[in-house]
Amino acid sequence: MPRSQETIDLLLTRRSAKVLTMTAPGPSDEELETILRAGARVPDHGKLAPWRFILFKGEARAKFGEELARIYAATQPGATEDQIAFEANRLSRAPVVVAVISRVTPGIKIPEWEQLLSSGAVCQNMLVAATALGYGAQWLTEWYAFDAEVNKVLGLGENEKVAGYLYFGSESVPKDERPRPELSDITSDWKPKG
Repeated sequence: MPRSQETIDLLLTRRSAKVLTMTAPGPSDEELETILRAGARVPDHGKLAPWRFILFKGEARAKFGEELARIYAATQPGATEDQIAFEANRLSRAPVVVAVISRVTPGIKIPEWEQLLSSGAVCQNMLVAATALGYGAQWLTEWYAFDAEVNKVLGLGENEKVAGYLYFGSESVPKDERPRPELSDITSDWKPKG
């Protein structure tokens, strides 16, 4: 198996970009397909593909934003016009947004936990792929990832949830580094009792 120091370096330095600083251009259709294909190359016990993708490009971002603003205004009666406008523009902050939908099949031999973890792996693979292609990427799950009314607008089924909204675009500012845990604080050797 060939070694790839470039891949290791990418994994050790990958950092999410901030959606608020993303600009155009975003991934082309061909690049987006590469990102989606990378997302689908995750561990998937039982070959269930317990996830799917909803794409927001072009005008769809603003139309979905109108729905977010409507729902936010209805559930937050004290919301200001600025807050409602922020929600309306939420997906327009990046050129491309992908909602990764976790879809669990209950009552089968594959544990639901494994199916959920597979969706998380999809999100991470997509972030790494976008970074490798030279784009900024951020995985967000804010109120609209957990709202039942938003889920209806998305057309989610009974056993579906939003694993995350992945934002992709060009970076307009350098990424800042954040503190990472010391490996010695989070790593231990298992030792048998007795």
